[in-house]
Amino acid sequence: MHWNQRLLYSQVYCASFLIWISPGVTVVDVAGSQQGIPLSVVKLWASAFGGEIKSIAAKYSGSQLLQKKYKEFERRGRVEEIDGAKLVKKVAENMEEMFRRKAEAIRHIVEAAEEAHHQHEEVPDLQYEYFNAVLINEVDEEGNSVELGGDFLLEPNDHFNNLAVNLSLSVVQVPTNMYNKDPDIVNGVYWSEALNKVFVDNFERDPSLIWQYFGSAKGFFRQYPGVKWYPDEHGVIAFDCRNRKWYIQAATSPKDVVILVDVSGSMKGLRLTIARQTVSSILDTLGDDDFFNIIAYNQEIHYVEPCLNGTLVQADRTNKDHFREHLDKLFAKGIGLLGNALTEAFTILEEFNQTGRGSICSQAIMLVTDGATAMYDDVFEKFNWPDRKVRIFPYLIGRESAFADNMKWMACANKGYFSQISTLADVQENVMRYLHVMSRPKVIDHEHDTVWTEAYVDNTLTQAYKLRDGRGLNPVTTVAMPVFSTKNETKNQGILLGVAGTDIPLQELMKAVPKHKLGIHGYAFAVTNNGYILIHPDLRPLYQEGQKRRKPHYSSVDLSEVEWEDTDDVLRNAMVNRKTGTFSMEVMRTADKGKRVLKMHNDYYYTDIKGTPFSVGVALTRGHGKYFFKGNVSIDAGLRDLDQQDVALADEWSYCNTDEHHEHRYLTQIQAIKLYLTGRKPHLKCDRELIQQVLFDAVVTAPMEAYWTGLALNKSENSDKGVEIAFLGTRTGLSRTNLFVNPEKLTNQDILTAEDTEGVFNADHFPLWYKRAAEQVPGTFIYSIPFSSVMENKSVVLASTAIQLLDDRKSPIVAAVGIQMKLDFFQRKFWTASRQCAALDGKCIISCDNEDIKCYLIDNNGFILVSEEYTQTGLFFGEVEGAVMNKLLLMGSFKKITLYDYQALCKEYAGSGDSAHSLLNPFSAVKWLLTEIIIFLLEFNLYSWWNVDVSVKADRGQRGRLHMVPCDTEYPAFVSERTIKETAGNIDCEGCMRTFVIQQIPSSNLFMVVVDNKCDCSSIPLVSMEPIEIMYNESLKCERLKFQKDRKRPDSCHPFHPEENARECGGASSLSPQLMAALLPLLITFITR
Repeated sequence: MHWNQRLLYSQVYCASFLIWISPGVTVVDVAGSQQGIPLSVVKLWASAFGGEIKSIAAKYSGSQLLQKKYKEFERRGRVEEIDGAKLVKKVAENMEEMFRRKAEAIRHIVEAAEEAHHQHEEVPDLQYEYFNAVLINEVDEEGNSVELGGDFLLEPNDHFNNLAVNLSLSVVQVPTNMYNKDPDIVNGVYWSEALNKVFVDNFERDPSLIWQYFGSAKGFFRQYPGVKWYPDEHGVIAFDCRNRKWYIQAATSPKDVVILVDVSGSMKGLRLTIARQTVSSILDTLGDDDFFNIIAYNQEIHYVEPCLNGTLVQADRTNKDHFREHLDKLFAKGIGLLGNALTEAFTILEEFNQTGRGSICSQAIMLVTDGATAMYDDVFEKFNWPDRKVRIFPYLIGRESAFADNMKWMACANKGYFSQISTLADVQENVMRYLHVMSRPKVIDHEHDTVWTEAYVDNTLTQAYKLRDGRGLNPVTTVAMPVFSTKNETKNQGILLGVAGTDIPLQELMKAVPKHKLGIHGYAFAVTNNGYILIHPDLRPLYQEGQKRRKPHYSSVDLSEVEWEDTDDVLRNAMVNRKTGTFSMEVMRTADKGKRVLKMHNDYYYTDIKGTPFSVGVALTRGHGKYFFKGNVSIDAGLRDLDQQDVALADEWSYCNTDEHHEHRYLTQIQAIKLYLTGRKPHLKCDRELIQQVLFDAVVTAPMEAYWTGLALNKSENSDKGVEIAFLGTRTGLSRTNLFVNPEKLTNQDILTAEDTEGVFNADHFPLWYKRAAEQVPGTFIYSIPFSSVMENKSVVLASTAIQLLDDRKSPIVAAVGIQMKLDFFQRKFWTASRQCAALDGKCIISCDNEDIKCYLIDNNGFILVSEEYTQTGLFFGEVEGAVMNKLLLMGSFKKITLYDYQALCKEYAGSGDSAHSLLNPFSAVKWLLTEIIIFLLEFNLYSWWNVDVSVKADRGQRGRLHMVPCDTEYPAFVSERTIKETAGNIDCEGCMRTFVIQQIPSSNLFMVVVDNKCDCSSIPLVSMEPIEIMYNESLKCERLKFQKDRKRPDSCHPFHPEENARECGGASSLSPQLMAALLPLLITFITR
């Protein structure tokens, strides 16, 4: 929800500097402070602890040995500067090839589907048994397979989220509100059986493919591989392929839409409820390339969002949800003047089109009303005839048909479609019909436009597959293509058969990125034509609340909301417009779940991905991030040292492509490298340059195994097992580990495992201990407590340092090495050091054991590693000692950096609307139930009654509950000032002077803070790191709604075709007797619960 920040904030980060600087060291000495806490004593403690802890870290990590080994090999290699322009071009080409192969697979499906339909003759009473996704492997009370079920072999497959699938056959899913054996569906299922062979052949050619499918215009969904679907607790699967973005985007061209809703007095009660649902369903069919507005009318014109008077807005998720909230505020009164509403709608569409904004393609007016007393041909003649550029889609609400002829005439005279909606159950199917009309020009043109969606997760499918614990919640992009009827007799009708598609996991795209060339802080990212993120390391699609859950708006996170330092959108707009170029800026990169911040200067390189609406970029950090050390060793030596038990390669990096052939799928990367280099798998495609550097790192780091083993075997070393594990990582993603304790005795057993997501090499980031060490002064260690371990009471301390090859101009970081220590071991070292003093008689004038003082050990971001109160471990120092932290900020020892989060979620209690409140009232509930029974008896529409009851129960359950809503927040991060090594100060706490001393621990990122305990400073506020929601006033909210960022329209547009048959313009519709019969058992089951 990022907007123009220059209107909102005057600065990106805030810092206060009040310091006195002398050469080498800065000391702020406040008069009188030394009498309470002698600086010399604190300095002694800090020096003693620093020397002890560095000795331990250096010894057990083997940092000096590793530094020496790389220096020995330095003359065998060379330092290479990364060419960002060449790198991004290579990444774009890799992604282009990946996308091309997926599009080719879809093209095979489309061709086969059109041929199969062309050969098929419709049989009205066709009887055909097919594998229904819900009914397969289901049996009746007697143990026999149910109709449309049958035995369907399913086997778990890790390529498909370890779901049980059938790689030989597809299954068919039919929406709950449709009849499984409807003749149209049975005929469609019958001819589309031909797709099974194509699905299998596609998967044989490209084993990286995941789900392939065909979504029929009739409503059924054929999916490969076959998998069982499960209804929710209400017995429903709320999946209809026709309202998925990939279907709508492929079926129609971009469009500008004005929705007119009748709110005259005759629309009271159930009709207004149906109208709201109709409008909501129309919104479901709009995508990011569409624009819309909603106008309610009676004798006056009422914009549902008054702020957007006379304009249209992009149909992204945020805007659609905003309008849905306003729909609940509509109420019916007065008389309806439709002529005025039509005039307003035509005027908006014409004026908005002239501005050059919007879709600049198809235009439509959706009319939702219970009647029209005239045809309004004068309005159409003035605004729409003879060209008829704006299609009219009237939806007649209710069972009355007195005005049906007028409304159907409007549709036929304006190339639209008329539908009558009597009940809530009729809404979905009738709304969908307009899509087939909008698709006619594309079908007649026979343009198989390939479309690509933004990043998304279909949560309905997650429920249908019964995935748990976040499995399967991996964002994908879908490539889709329309399927047309090619029969000559239906050519001018423009019959859309459906849409074929396949999903591409975004993790798959990351395999196209050579991570070792991006460096420690570098990354790749991609955006859509609308500026939304496709991939980016700062995109957070999930949030944790007991289990992984999908954020509601993550699929429309704009690039400017993560690269927010680019306040003028220079980078974003260049990429949206598919340009090739470079850009540079200083950025604030957060780490460790946003609690830490790293300031750096990034150079961005970007270009377009041919054949797609996407652009890709890479960010390289200036300094060590742009340099790469290339060494050379023999293949035999490299393979020998690579194939060792303590060696691992980054799981998500692609050294060899094991996805292209089925026989390679189960190879580890090390196995694949060995087969590739020995020539035993000539078809393997591998990154030879990366492999050569991995072999080099394996050879250079090989002596570490013997070094660590020697320490582990020496019983005089590490007798109290305070150091538990040593580890290293190199820029090529190679890592080595050595345990000094038995695995089951590790305090934090998640370290360096898949559970330790921030501590391992990942598809889009280096380990946190590696990244933070790289920003330290060479030769120093960085210490931290993993926040997750604190919360789980598995407290450990990590210490790491970078291995840097020092050069006059270029200083590449080749590796990082570190250890894990027990927290209590680390803290004991601190308390021992703090008892030392320089007194000859051994009588110390001050000690951390004294009740008059408090001693803390904090890191460079202000987090506590040691405190006298163990429960304060891991807390931010300002939340414990607010007075001292405030003073440190004022004196410049620490600086505050303000950061922004445009993907945040804030807590909100669900309010109680009038409609829900009335249903919770017992008398109103009885009245509502009687009304529904009457409707049931009059209309015999079972699904409508059942569907409303379920929605009411669900709504009732949500009222008053705490839930998370998207919001924008700002929050602080804190960083120590490197030039200040020691500081002393006094704090006036209501007349009582409190003294403190802060002293840096040598060769580390740590500080000892000693505070006297004589004064009560609780009146001075604490310093919090809690995020604060950014509240926008109404004026600013309105400007944000109106503000439209640059976007690039899709290249393809098919608004009309001269051969289009406009006589196919609709009629009244209701549910079939077969459907009502099919739904009767479902209703009985529901009532008896």
